[in-house]
Amino acid sequence: IEEINHALRMKKDEEMDRQSKIYSYVKMIEDWKNELASVEVSEDLQPQTDAINNELKKLQEERATIDSDISDVTAEKMNQEREKRRLADRLGQLSNKMSMKEEHLKSRFQDTHSALMWLRKNKDKFKKRVYEPLMLEINMKDNKHSKYVENHISVNDMRSFLFENKEDMELFLMEMCDRQQLRVNAVCAPAESCAESLPTRPIEELRKYGFFSYLRELFDVPRPVMSYLCSQYHVHDVPVGTESTKGMIGRVIQETKLKQIYTAEEKYIIKMSAYTKLSMSTNTSLRPAEFLSNSVDVDERRHLENQQQEISNKLKSLDMHLTILLEKQRHLERRDNELRQKKKELLERGNRRRQLESKIEVKYNILRQLEKDAINPEDECQKANVKIKELNIQKARLVTELTHFIKKCITLNLLKADLVLESITVAAEKSKLESECKAASVQLRAAEQEFHRLDDRKRILTDNCKELLKRARQICKLSPDQHLPKEFQTAFQALPNTLEEIDAFLNEEKTRASCFTGLSASVVEEYNKQTQEIQQLTEYLDEKKNELANYKQNISQVKEMWLNPLKNLVEQINEKFSRFFSSIHCVGEVDLHVEKEEEYDKYGIRIRVKFHSTTELHELTPYHQSGG
Repeated sequence: IEEINHALRMKKDEEMDRQSKIYSYVKMIEDWKNELASVEVSEDLQPQTDAINNELKKLQEERATIDSDISDVTAEKMNQEREKRRLADRLGQLSNKMSMKEEHLKSRFQDTHSALMWLRKNKDKFKKRVYEPLMLEINMKDNKHSKYVENHISVNDMRSFLFENKEDMELFLMEMCDRQQLRVNAVCAPAESCAESLPTRPIEELRKYGFFSYLRELFDVPRPVMSYLCSQYHVHDVPVGTESTKGMIGRVIQETKLKQIYTAEEKYIIKMSAYTKLSMSTNTSLRPAEFLSNSVDVDERRHLENQQQEISNKLKSLDMHLTILLEKQRHLERRDNELRQKKKELLERGNRRRQLESKIEVKYNILRQLEKDAINPEDECQKANVKIKELNIQKARLVTELTHFIKKCITLNLLKADLVLESITVAAEKSKLESECKAASVQLRAAEQEFHRLDDRKRILTDNCKELLKRARQICKLSPDQHLPKEFQTAFQALPNTLEEIDAFLNEEKTRASCFTGLSASVVEEYNKQTQEIQQLTEYLDEKKNELANYKQNISQVKEMWLNPLKNLVEQINEKFSRFFSSIHCVGEVDLHVEKEEEYDKYGIRIRVKFHSTTELHELTPYHQSGG
């Protein structure tokens, strides 16, 4: 109903808006008619328009030239900036590598790093260039070859500064050692350069042995540094080979007569015996690279920095040129806007009458359309009332249905209340039964305990009976598997059947025996003594049996507390041990070895292994796997 009323209000508002627009357009048409009556006949404005068009054409040509220049300069600037970013990224990569090498130097040789920091701030104190520690100057062409160079050059020289003259070296050592108390190494390049020294034989002659390069060709260093390394370590004459070289090492040593060679993973030093003239070789495994794995090309870095400076200068020049072009562009745009405004005013003066006539015609068309779109408020009110009446009828029907459902809900709520009361009664009965069940469970446990106690008592009495039966057979001189003689059976049948009657009969017989004259008192005393001793031993035996049962129970509890965690621990060890052995393509197991469950001092760990797929698992002993 609210939506219908809202739609009706919208219709009324729309009609009021239509009336307002009609009034506004009528007023606008009247004003334009008055203006049209006052407009004179257009004068001849064509010469002025043509002059402006010619000037605009020249401006367009100048602007096109300026825009082209700006595009060219902008494109060039973008290219230079892109190149500058590329150079910055590359310099960043080189700086990261150098920083890593310097951090490594600092962590290993603190004094050398302190001397390096001092040198970089005091380079002007020396006559010639001082080269930083060799580990920073050496740049590997391929990092995988770093291990050959590091195994060839001593660690002391790796951290040594290199000087081109002795005066600079002495000045440096005096400053470092005497004044700053730092422990540093320094070496001097040879007076005559050895950087271009030739090997004893070309590398092409050695390729058949698997050699692919001399040490000198694996890295780049400044010329004085290379001169020192060639002089001190003969890097120009030490070849580097591969695994195939190692495979024919005997032949290589005999045929090449080289003094030092490298294979893929080993270094060989060959010496000639002064007595036997025979070659003797020693080989050592190569240690992994530590200092040269992140080499930085110093020449490349210097070249990149120079390129970066050139690009910065060029960008400044391009910015100045671009500023001038943009200022010219703004001036031409201002002049273009002024001319277009003049042209617009001229065209408006010539076209004003036509514009007014066209506008009046357009507004008349709009007015005619508005008059067609008229809305009758009374008709709309009637339509709305009809819709609201239909909705009220639906509303009345829904109220009737709601009343029916409320009555049904009341009935269901009453039923729910009855069920709740019934549920409470059942719950109380359930609680009562649970209490009775708990009480019965307690009684059951007590009865079970009494049963076990009586069962134990029965077992004890049975054992006593068996013992007494055994004694009786001994007294009667009967063997264990001998049947009871008929006379004994007849005698036992004549005895009473109950324990009380037997005790009474026994007492009667004891009394009768005591009446016997001539019976030795010592025999009766000995009998009574033996009977009492039997009773004491029986009680002692029962006591010890109970103690034994308690000990067994305690041992079982302690064993469970100790053995279960032990088994879990051994299982974890077995899982990891098996995984480690599988990683080296072998099989291994670990378990808890028990010969007898009660012999705890003989518990042990058993390791079983298999190193070949064709064998079975064997216990790890000095007899099966002595090497293991």
